Amino acid sequence: MKPHKSMSNAYCPVARSVDLIGDRWSLLIVRDAFDGMRRFGDFQRSLGMAKNILSDRLHKLVEAGILDRQDASDGTAYQEYVLTPQGERLFPLVVALRQWGEAHLFAPGEPHSVLIDKQTGKPVPPLVLTAKDGSSLLASDTEVRKVTE
Repeated sequence: MKPHKSMSNAYCPVARSVDLIGDRWSLLIVRDAFDGMRRFGDFQRSLGMAKNILSDRLHKLVEAGILDRQDASDGTAYQEYVLTPQGERLFPLVVALRQWGEAHLFAPGEPHSVLIDKQTGKPVPPLVLTAKDGSSLLASDTEVRKVTE
């Protein structure tokens, strides 16, 4: 197997982001953190992943400032992993992946989880990018420009 080539110095923000959180385990850890998981054992049971891989991914997410380790909230000797403000900013990404999966990866009527707005009790509406004037913004309405100094 070829070693993973780091994209941490790439000029593309998507490449750098995928390099950091683009593997399935990292994204699923972040998803579980949004769902309230905080302890190593809870992540391990939820994801069914090997402890050494979980330890590695948690370490990388802490190093990147996405998660923070802190003493357990119940006063026990355990450590907990909590999303940092930077990690919280990944919420739209997780929601976008969820909504895309709901729309394209389940047969009609097939059971799946749904993200609910606690205030209304209704499913979270689809994410839509909007232009400055409030209109929907499509990929064809955008372009990538290199930032020069």
